[in-house]
Amino acid sequence: QAQVAESGGGLVQTGGSLRLSCAVSRDIFSKTDIAWYRQAPGKQREWVGTVSRGGQTNYPDSVKGRFTLSRDNTKTTAYLQMNSLEPEDTAVYYCVAVHFPRWGPGTEVTVSP
Repeated sequence: QAQVAESGGGLVQTGGSLRLSCAVSRDIFSKTDIAWYRQAPGKQREWVGTVSRGGQTNYPDSVKGRFTLSRDNTKTTAYLQMNSLEPEDTAVYYCVAVHFPRWGPGTEVTVSP
């Protein structure tokens, strides 16, 4: 069964940076876009961005200019670089292999004031 797993979450201060990774099974990675979502306590899941199979990226206005998606086809891993983090970015972050779809278990990000 294809696997998707996030890593890289943790605690960071306001204004800091984190890079999340999304490791995806080799048999599906090149066949799928990778999307990222987040869910803060008591809130609905929010789309954070998508990187296509060809490397094109799209972001919502809430993270545009601060978050950057990328993917490494040789490592079958996608990345979410998060800069200028704010307490409002605190959430569990998920990646999903869009075309299958297959979700990871999530990684927690906490931004302290």
